[in-house]
Amino acid sequence: MNIVITGASRGIGFELAKKFVAIGKHNIVVIARNKDKIDELKEICSKINSNSSIFPIQYNLLNVDTYQSVLFNEIKKHITQIDVIVNNAGLLINKPFEKLSFDDISNTINLNLLAPTLLIKSLLPLVNKGGHIVNISSMGGFQGSQKFPGLTVYSAAKAGLASLTECLAEEYKESGISFNCLAIGATDTEMLREAFPGYNAPFNAEEMADFIADFALSKSKFFNGKIIPVSVSTP
Repeated sequence: MNIVITGASRGIGFELAKKFVAIGKHNIVVIARNKDKIDELKEICSKINSNSSIFPIQYNLLNVDTYQSVLFNEIKKHITQIDVIVNNAGLLINKPFEKLSFDDISNTINLNLLAPTLLIKSLLPLVNKGGHIVNISSMGGFQGSQKFPGLTVYSAAKAGLASLTECLAEEYKESGISFNCLAIGATDTEMLREAFPGYNAPFNAEEMADFIADFALSKSKFFNGKIIPVSVSTP
C-alpha cells in the first residue's frame, strides 16, 4: 500500500511509520519539519523490513499557501496513488485562554484543523477507491467528554477536525473512499509531556500506533464518517 503520515518526526507518527513498515510491503511518505528525525526514521525502518520503503519529506505544515505547489509535487515524486492518509500532526499548547497570543491561536487552529483540510483537498485526486483517510483528533474535542482549562483552542480545533471527517464522508460517500476520525485519549508523547509535565498517561506512543495502524489498514470497510473515542476514561 501507499501511505502518507504527517507529524512523523516523533511520538505516535514516528512509531506509526515503524509499525506500517513491520507489518507489510508498503511505500510510506513521512512528513515533518525536522529533517534529521525523519532521515533517522528512514534508517531505522530500513533495518526493520527492507521490503517497505520510507520517503521523508521535510515540510512545515503551517506553510498553508504552498500545499498544492510544493507539498503535493514532493509527494508525487514518490507515489502517484494513495491508499491511506493519516493526519497525525498536531500542536498542543496548554495556556489559559486569556494569555494565548494571536500566534498561539492561529498556529493551533492551522496545524490541527487547516493542515489536514488542505492535505486532504490536495491529495484526494490521488486516493484510490477503497482508500482510507484517518484523522487523529483528541478526546478533548469529543462531544460530551471532560474538558480541561488551558486547552480551549486545541479542543475546539480537534472538534472541528471531527466534524470535517463526518462532512467529507457524506460528501464523498459514492467515491469508495472512507473518512474516519480517532479521538485518542492521553498518550505518553513528547508533545504531551511538554504540555503536562509529570502527567502519567495510560498509553505509550507505540501502543497507540499499533491501534492506529490496524484501524487504518483493516477497518475502513466497517466504518465511514465515524468519530471513535480511543480512551479508557469516562466520560
